[in-house]
Amino acid sequence: MREISLAEVESLVGTEVGVSEWITVDQPTIDMFADATHDHQFIHVDPERALAESPFGGTIAHGFLTLSLLSAMNFDCVPKIREQTMGINYGFDRVRFMSPVKSGSRIRGRFTLAETRFRGAGMLMTTYEVAVEIENEKKPALTATWITIVQFDPKDRPEGA
Repeated sequence: MREISLAEVESLVGTEVGVSEWITVDQPTIDMFADATHDHQFIHVDPERALAESPFGGTIAHGFLTLSLLSAMNFDCVPKIREQTMGINYGFDRVRFMSPVKSGSRIRGRFTLAETRFRGAGMLMTTYEVAVEIENEKKPALTATWITIVQFDPKDRPEGA
C-alpha cells in the first residue's frame, strides 16, 4: 500500500485515491451479518424462498453489510498517512443503495478524496466520494459521501495548515 505524508494529502483532493481489491459477498458472510444485526429477512437468508418470491433471483446482501465493507476496502487501497496515529469514522453525509448485491457477487470500492480540513491541533477531516461496484454490473451497489478523521500528533501538523 502506498504511504504519503500529511503534507501531501491536500494535493490529492479531487482525485481518485484508490480502488480496492474485489471482495466476494457469499451466503455465509450474509448469514453472519444477519446474525450480528438480527436482520433475518428472507431476501437475505432463505435462498429457496428468495428465488421463488423475490425479484432478485436469489438472496441479496444487506445494504448495511455492503456499507460496512467500506472500512476493509478503504484499508486495502487508500494511501496510509505516515503521521496518522488513529483513524476515526465520523459518518456519512449521503448514502444511496443503487443495486442489490446478489449472494456470490464480488464488489470493490472506488475512493475519490473530495475535501480535507484541519480541525484542532491534531485532526484532519477527510471527505471521500465512494462508489461500491459490483463485478459485471453497470450500476454501483451504493454511492456515499464518507467523512473520516485522521488523528495525528500536533507536532506533525504541516507548516501553515
